[in-house]
Amino acid sequence: MNQRAPFAQGTILGKERLSTLLDSVQELLAILTPEGIIQFASAGFTRLLGYSTEDLAGESILAVIHPDDAGGARECLRELSICHRGKLGRRCRLRSKDGSWRWFDTEARDHSDLPGVEGIVVSFRDVTDLHRMEEERQVISEIVHALNQTANLDELLRGIHLALKKVVYAENCFVALHDQVTDTFTFPFFADQVDMAPAPQKVGRSCTAFVFRTGSPMLIPQHEFDRLATEGEVELVGSQSPSWLGVPLKTPTATIGVLVVQHYQAENAYDIRDLEFLSSVGGHIALAIERRRSEDALRKNEEMFRLLFTYNPLPTWVMDRESLGFLEVNEAAVLQYGYSQNEFKRMSVLELRPEEERAKYLDQLSRIPDEGLYHGHWKHRKKDGKVIQVETISHQLEYAGRRVRLVVARDISERHLLEQQLRQSQKMEAVGRLAGGVAHDFNNLLMVIKGHTELLLNVLPNEEKYSRKIEQIDRAADRASTLTRQLLAFSRLQVLQPQVINLNGVVEEMGKLLPRLIGEDIELVIRGSEDLGAIRADASQMEQVIMNLAVNARDAMPEGGRLLIETSNAELDSNYNAVHPIVRQGRYILLAVSDTGTGMSAETQARIFEPFFTTKPQGKGTGLGLSTVYGVVKQSGGFIWVYSEVGRGTSFKIYLPRVDQPIERAGAVRVATEAPRGTETIVLAEDEKDVREVAREFLESGGYTVIEARDGTEALKRVEKHDGAIHLLVTDMVMPGMTGQELSAKLLQHRPEIRVLYMSGYSEKAATDSTFGGSAIRLLTKPFSRWALLRAVHEILKQS
Repeated sequence: MNQRAPFAQGTILGKERLSTLLDSVQELLAILTPEGIIQFASAGFTRLLGYSTEDLAGESILAVIHPDDAGGARECLRELSICHRGKLGRRCRLRSKDGSWRWFDTEARDHSDLPGVEGIVVSFRDVTDLHRMEEERQVISEIVHALNQTANLDELLRGIHLALKKVVYAENCFVALHDQVTDTFTFPFFADQVDMAPAPQKVGRSCTAFVFRTGSPMLIPQHEFDRLATEGEVELVGSQSPSWLGVPLKTPTATIGVLVVQHYQAENAYDIRDLEFLSSVGGHIALAIERRRSEDALRKNEEMFRLLFTYNPLPTWVMDRESLGFLEVNEAAVLQYGYSQNEFKRMSVLELRPEEERAKYLDQLSRIPDEGLYHGHWKHRKKDGKVIQVETISHQLEYAGRRVRLVVARDISERHLLEQQLRQSQKMEAVGRLAGGVAHDFNNLLMVIKGHTELLLNVLPNEEKYSRKIEQIDRAADRASTLTRQLLAFSRLQVLQPQVINLNGVVEEMGKLLPRLIGEDIELVIRGSEDLGAIRADASQMEQVIMNLAVNARDAMPEGGRLLIETSNAELDSNYNAVHPIVRQGRYILLAVSDTGTGMSAETQARIFEPFFTTKPQGKGTGLGLSTVYGVVKQSGGFIWVYSEVGRGTSFKIYLPRVDQPIERAGAVRVATEAPRGTETIVLAEDEKDVREVAREFLESGGYTVIEARDGTEALKRVEKHDGAIHLLVTDMVMPGMTGQELSAKLLQHRPEIRVLYMSGYSEKAATDSTFGGSAIRLLTKPFSRWALLRAVHEILKQS
């Protein structure tokens, strides 16, 4: 067994052995005087800081301590010189011979009474790497803290810069953020001792752009910059710096910019450790910037939403999905519904709805998906009790931790009314077309009936026992003709004879007849405007309009009342047009007929102009009176509106276009005489066989030669085969294959001397077009008499 050598107590180490022992210790050791003069320095000063023993001997320790730490060192020396016992420690920086600084933890003891030492012994333990790690950790902590505490991006970047300066040289530092839309760099933070903050600039080929493009951190000293510039990767932007360090700012999804620090003097100001640290910090900075950007965008969106919500011209509110209470309401809702903000917030949305719609609304609300967009039409009740039609759009949101719906409500009461008016107008238009078609076919039948009765009456002796029955048939056909004229008036297809008239004259004449019609128990009041303008209309039809409205008013006042007929000039502007869009703006003549009768419900008003609709007992009315009024007014280019309330009477207002033309005087009435005769040749084109037969007999009874054809094609063939003169074409307006207008146009190409007489069950627009206008063309409305046909033929032929 090996024997240990005994340890010699009180062994005194020689100077050389002691020096060797001290040099082998990792810590730096120094013996100082109470004033801080270095008496001894171990070889560690040479190994770590580059100073030889001779360099330090006799120098003050304060000469190598960082100025910021010198004060603490002096205080330590002073305390030790006073206490003479114990130990003191602190952390400070020592300057290397090359000018760099290293961190040390120091421990000092006063051994002034120890023989052979007689001074203050200080140990320096190198903690540069430890201190760097602590500072880096602290910097990251400060960045996170700044992110949580600072709402402003500029303040956040300034705080990050101050934190970075604790670890790396960052007196020249900037952040470049990339704008994807413009492909430019902006510089929200820029601190530099030489250059001014640049304006936004294109990415280009700067060192910053190189780091951004590659997505890699880069340490670019001068020689590396020269190499990259030679290869065309970078170019100088701003002042030249011998030491440049840039790291990309990366989020998990993208590179958003670059963080740069640079030094204008020392080429070796940064090393790989600085690069790694800034790369680590860059990720935190990028997330901080991205988060702040998102928060700024969210804040702006919230501000924008608040502005849009507050100043939205449409009523808007936020309602709680569970309680259905109002949480937020804008000013437009206050104005529309009449409730104050506070009143709204004490209400439920159900309180806006009439009782009959609440259950339906709750059922509909339960069917709406949480994330769904809902679009509906409802009735809402305002504070004053008025019910309006609204169109609502709502969407699910999260608001203050609650499920809510954002609702926008638009008052569509006027639009709803206009839609009803449009539907009514379309319905009337459809019924009118149907009525016109029925009247056309019915007129053809009446033409046959009346034609044959007239022919029979002409050949039978007056005492013939059947003559009376034939006359009864003829009178019944006349009544049927009146009915079809009313249908045609409603469908605006009757033949009018418009002329420029003053409506006051028509009203005055009717004023003489109406008292006998309406009875003594109804007061008739007529108010005509003295400066009334002129209209272009058929005077007889205007009389019919007034007559029908007066009869309607009489029936509405069975116990008597007051009938008021007024005329005046009217100017309909955009405001009136907004409520009645089918009315064109301009100057009109107003004819108003009002009574104090029983009035009408809204349901009745919606149907009053429909043909055959009547509220009178069976057998008391045909239901064509008001429909005739409607048709005449429309065919005259006017508009008619009814205003009525049950128990408060009715007012019809008719607007007819005003014309600036002189009044036309009515011509003398023609006295019926014996039907004229002639010997000319006439082409008769009519697709209805029975009508064609009656017309042919009428013409032949007047002495004319008739070339008969069942349509336009046959008429052209027969005219082509006829060698003699043809003086007149009598043709139906509507025929299969070729219309009467087309037939006359083709005939006139080859025989321009031919005159034309049209027949029709109702007035066609083409018959009065200027294309076929002139004295050579006339229109005869079915059913017509033998005398009317022969008179028309005679007058046309007489003009040739």
